[in-house]
Amino acid sequence: MKKIYKAEECRTHALDDKTIAIIGYGSQGHAHALNLHESGFKVIVGLYEGSRSWPRAEAAGLEVATAADAAAKADVIMILINDEKQPELYEESIKPHLKPGKALAFAHGFNIHYGRIQPPADIDVFMIAPKGPGHTVRSEYVTGRGVPALFAIHQDYTGKARDIAFDYGYGVGGARAGLLGTSFREETETDLFGEQCVLCGGVSELMKAGFEVLVEAGYDPENAYYECLHEMKLIIDMVAEGGLTRMRYSISDTAEYGDYRIGRRIITDETKDEMRKILREIQEGTFARDWVLENQAGRPEFLSRRRLETEHQIEKVGKELRALMSWNKEIDED
Repeated sequence: MKKIYKAEECRTHALDDKTIAIIGYGSQGHAHALNLHESGFKVIVGLYEGSRSWPRAEAAGLEVATAADAAAKADVIMILINDEKQPELYEESIKPHLKPGKALAFAHGFNIHYGRIQPPADIDVFMIAPKGPGHTVRSEYVTGRGVPALFAIHQDYTGKARDIAFDYGYGVGGARAGLLGTSFREETETDLFGEQCVLCGGVSELMKAGFEVLVEAGYDPENAYYECLHEMKLIIDMVAEGGLTRMRYSISDTAEYGDYRIGRRIITDETKDEMRKILREIQEGTFARDWVLENQAGRPEFLSRRRLETEHQIEKVGKELRALMSWNKEIDED
């Protein structure tokens, strides 16, 4: 098994006298900034003038400046805005302030791997990629735990890039659960593949297909929602706790028998062949190229699909049912 580095190995003190700029204050940005700040590191948040996040970050006790000013003041610059927006911001606000010996950091390898950002050779470039959404990175830190993270070194100009990455991983809380080494290429390609084929694309389409088949057969939409979407969390929670074995131990023997007998009829050899094709498209840069072009064109397909998906019956039924669940709180999308 590949070595996983824990907190006691990751506190290198390489950032003790450094200023860390967190560019962005969204899901990951707020978690990184607050966790690092509360771990005793010096943090400055970089935003654009007029950002709604500016007063929120200040109210949390953080120093805030424009992205350019934050980059100029910082020794380590972590970019935590959307992938598609990073290259322009990098060129305008960060690149002019990359003096030799500074460090540039990412939580996803997309723009480095596909060459959309090309840092100068005289800086360190590393990645700390928490394996969880920002609100979980934050909530786990607050409870004294942490979300595991990947680390990678793209450039080690100073000879201290790994120490800096480890200290950052310690400060953000990832080292509490463990840091696992990877490369920018591996993180990018596996992350995109997992999102598209399993976690987001695969699961979303599977839940919708099951819902549609039941409704088309005359079953109540509410019942179909419970069976094909609501209970997914219960199953995944068990998988996360103890793998597939834990889940199969917890469900009924009837459900377990159906798992063994039917699952392979849904996920067939043809499905795996399509997954292999998608992986090749990721490896060859086809997906990255299409996503860049989609943004350059104003996102017509993306925005159209987003609107259509929100109008799907499973979303309308789900919203009504979730409103009846006193423990459930809809996430603020602001």
